This record gives sequence, structure tokens and C-alpha cells, in this order.
Amino acid sequence: MASLDDVVNFLDRELKTSAIADYPGAMNGLQLTNGGRIGRIVAAVDASLRVIEAAAEGGPGLLIVHHGMFWQGTQPVTGAFYRKLKIAMDAGLAIYSSHLPLDVHPEWGNNILLAQAVQLQNPEPFFDHKGLSIGVRGSWVGMRNELLGTLQTALGGPVHLCPGGPEIISKVGIITGGAGGEVAKVAACGVDSFITGEGPHWSYPLAEELGMNVFYGGHYATETSGVKVIAEVVATKFGLPWKFSAHPTGL
Repeated sequence: MASLDDVVNFLDRELKTSAIADYPGAMNGLQLTNGGRIGRIVAAVDASLRVIEAAAEGGPGLLIVHHGMFWQGTQPVTGAFYRKLKIAMDAGLAIYSSHLPLDVHPEWGNNILLAQAVQLQNPEPFFDHKGLSIGVRGSWVGMRNELLGTLQTALGGPVHLCPGGPEIISKVGIITGGAGGEVAKVAACGVDSFITGEGPHWSYPLAEELGMNVFYGGHYATETSGVKVIAEVVATKFGLPWKFSAHPTGL
């Protein structure tokens, strides 16, 4: 068993939770406490009812997620929201969420991990969002279809391609999750190809008009790596078992 406070303090410090501004619904950090001790770590992308039901099995623990329980803002404690809280509290399951702090982490972040998986060269932070660089860009020299295959292997599933840019790629930007609506700003940053999770319908024709390739890898699929790595880091540091609770959305 480990102290929940010790684990949370470690995560807050390493992820710079209090220093990184995020969307109001993210509510980064400890979202639900327990009795103060944890014996295991569970990682998941979303703090959904099905994930919490699965994570509750096994005694007191800590569920680390990328998307927490409060994305819809203030809500009555009824229905599925009530069931999530009750199940977690009855099981002694604490819940910790990290959105942008995990996306941008230089070692454990979703962006850098995906960059490493596709062998992006000389990755550097890019794309300013309220004073924070929320993506990475770097060199990747090769054919567009070659990058498509590499990305599909890295993500373990299909990737939707908008072949709006050059067939021979040289500069790639990555912002995991739902950043497809930022194609114009991304193109202005000087990349010829953009890897993200998902985007609105209009982002495809706009990318064609801007002369940029866009690889839509799936919101869920592009954001599984960070929580896995951070769970393993915490588990190793505090001598706890860990597992990943998969619940893909296909989006």
C-alpha cells in the first residue's frame, strides 16, 4: 500500500498541474479522494461509467485518466454521474485526471510519445495555446503512404488520411486528441503534414485548400500512451501493480 497524498503530490509536481492552464472542465489533479491508501494503479483514457465499474474491482486504488469526470461542467449528482461516484467511493477508488499537463509533458506526454513512435526527428514544442505549446513538430523525410503505415502500426488501427499536401513529407506537426479544427493555424506554423486525433468535417477540405496532409488517427487512439506511461512510472516508484483499462470509442 502507498499513501494517496504522496502519489498525488508526486504527480502534481512532475506534471506541473497547478502551473498549466486548461479548459475549465478538465479540473486537473485529484478529482475524487479515498481513505488515504492505495494498493494498485489503473490507467484509462476516460473516467466513464464502464471504466470506473471495471477499475473498482480489486480493492482501494487510484484511477489515472486523461479525461476526467467534469467535462460537462456543473451537473446534478444523479443518474450515471451518481453511479460513478458511488461505485468509486464504495470501492475506495480515488480518481486523478491530467489533460493538457499530460499532453505536453516532455517525457510522458501523448505528443512526444507519438512522435517517438513514428520516429519524428528533432521534435520541438510548437502551436501556442494561451501561452502554452501544446504540440510537437519535427522532421520526417519519406513518402506520405509510408508515414500512414507507420502511424497505423503505432496506433494499432486505421488512420483516416487527407492527402492535401505533398507526397514527399519533410515537416510534421503532432497534436493528439481533437485538434483537427486548428488546421489553418497549424499550416501557418510551417508544417506540410499534421497528425491529430479527430477534427470537424470542414477541416478536410480546408486542409486540401491549404496544401497540407492531415492524418486523423482517432481521439482515443492518439491519447492512450500517456496514461499508460504515467501509470507505470507511479507504479514503479511506489511499488504498486498497475494495469490499463481499455475502453475504445472508435472516435
